[in-house]
Amino acid sequence: MSIYALMLFAHIVGAIGVFVSVGVWLFAALALRRAPQVGQVRALASLIQPSGVVAIVSILVLGVAGFYMGITAWGERATWIIVATLSLLLLAPFGAFVIDPRLRAVAKAAAEVPDGPLPAALAARTHDPLVGMGLTTYLGVLLGIVYLMTNKPSTGASIIVMVVAAAVGLAAGLPLWWTTRTSKRELQKQSG
Repeated sequence: MSIYALMLFAHIVGAIGVFVSVGVWLFAALALRRAPQVGQVRALASLIQPSGVVAIVSILVLGVAGFYMGITAWGERATWIIVATLSLLLLAPFGAFVIDPRLRAVAKAAAEVPDGPLPAALAARTHDPLVGMGLTTYLGVLLGIVYLMTNKPSTGASIIVMVVAAAVGLAAGLPLWWTTRTSKRELQKQSG
């Protein structure tokens, strides 16, 4: 078995890990929006930390293996690799510095309140529209990267694919933003 074959395997395993962790984050974020009890929020929040660790390890494995394959097999002629790499490099900090901390804040807040119905402050955190929109955008970009990996388009086409993938992911998250705004308005009308 060649080193390239091992790196290809590692690259695919890394990609699976990234999709699994983002999928768990998205599942938890969507389920948190429907959780009426603090205990349910705690249970869902328990998925967050392991998913963050899986995401980080998977991105590292994906990156190391992808870098090796890019250098040894494709070289500078594969500009789609550069577009995919830049897309992933732009995306990774958003997960680490925006999505993960917000989900961890929900977990911490849920740990600090007693069991029972969700307090208003915790309910507001569970409906953070940036988390849902961020995750759908994240997923869209990841799917765009998979498209680049499987179709290997030209530089211009690669850039277009990534812009469209990000736009589709962002658009998929707009209903979450809209329902959060609508829910806030309804709560304000009821309390005011």
